[in-house]
Amino acid sequence: MNALKREFASFLIVGVVATACHYLLLIFLVEALNVAPVPASAAGAFLGAVVSYYLNRRLTFRSTRKHTVTVPRFFTVAGISLVTNTALMALFTGPLGWGYLISQIITTVFLILITYSANKLWTFGRDEET
Repeated sequence: MNALKREFASFLIVGVVATACHYLLLIFLVEALNVAPVPASAAGAFLGAVVSYYLNRRLTFRSTRKHTVTVPRFFTVAGISLVTNTALMALFTGPLGWGYLISQIITTVFLILITYSANKLWTFGRDEET
């Protein structure tokens, strides 16, 4: 398997693990604690982002950049993803009236390509040699 395919496959596997954490917290908060879907989704997205950072840094991108560089970049990307996630969930579950799980699935698929590209190129990319 070439390096790019391995990397993307790893990103997807890490994404499945992080998304499972996101969805488990989302479902728990909505179903067990009666939290509204939008803030529950936001909490799940934050948990998923923490899991994603550690696994992607080590396994997917095998980054040697210092945490002082990668953490702010990763959480900038995650923050943008969180805002986008929250806005889409509010749109889909509010005015459009869709169920929260289908809304989250559509939102997640949309965000996969954005976060992969941003993290590959900016967060965990190779430092330029000087």
